[in-house]
Amino acid sequence: MIEVKDLTFTYPGGKKEAIRNISFSVKPGEIFGFLGPSGAGKSTTQKILTGQLTGYKGKISVMGKDMASLKSDFYENIGVSFEIPNHYLKLTAMENLNYFRALYGGETEDPMELMKLVGLETDANNRVSNFSKGMKVRLGFVRAMLNKPELLFLDEPTTGLDPVNGRIIKDIILKKKAEGKTIFLTTHNMTLADELCDRIGFIVDGEIKLIDSPRKLKLQHGKRVVRVEYNENSHVETREFQLNDLANNNDFIQILRSKEVQTIHTEEATLEDIFIKVTGRSLA
Repeated sequence: MIEVKDLTFTYPGGKKEAIRNISFSVKPGEIFGFLGPSGAGKSTTQKILTGQLTGYKGKISVMGKDMASLKSDFYENIGVSFEIPNHYLKLTAMENLNYFRALYGGETEDPMELMKLVGLETDANNRVSNFSKGMKVRLGFVRAMLNKPELLFLDEPTTGLDPVNGRIIKDIILKKKAEGKTIFLTTHNMTLADELCDRIGFIVDGEIKLIDSPRKLKLQHGKRVVRVEYNENSHVETREFQLNDLANNNDFIQILRSKEVQTIHTEEATLEDIFIKVTGRSLA
């Protein structure tokens, strides 16, 4: 769905390359996460892939076509949700969606049905200037789905949302994946990436440091141990056991049989732990 080879870009007047010689691919039907701190080059890459920035070096293919030769019909097949909400504030939510809906030549979604998905139906006829940031984020998210796109670009889709609305957005993203849609997700939220992405790329200072699946990364960088917490004479005791041959570990089995076990969990690394280890940088 997306092929990027040796992509480099410098903003006009800039002295430093915003992205340098990055290469990656995104498979059809995949959720690909682009992870990094602010200023790493995530949004710049997305803007190039969506045609907002030109003047890059390298080769890009989107949906089997060279990015340099794409025309306006390209936008009939993609949807874009921006990190910073950008709406016509004097218009209502419905007027905003109907305006953008009219720009497409193909079949579109019912705006009211989209707003119902994210709990905005009762505010459909309210001016967007009266919306909270979270409401504006949700409106921008569903606007990206108006044209039934095959490829979705989502930049921090849950920023500013409470846990309930964040969960709704994540469920919609997973539903779109189940429908066969391809999703390019840029974020610095490692929990979001871990929950949603099939593969992730770590980007720092305009360079990709690593690309792999969250599961493989956590298995590779985590400790192969199980930590058990249990009650012992009114105190909480903790023991760690190697995963290898755990079923034959008599001490482990004895604790399970004779103690009041409170928790058992593996010591897998978090994506944030791995990011810091691989890049030497935090996500702040």
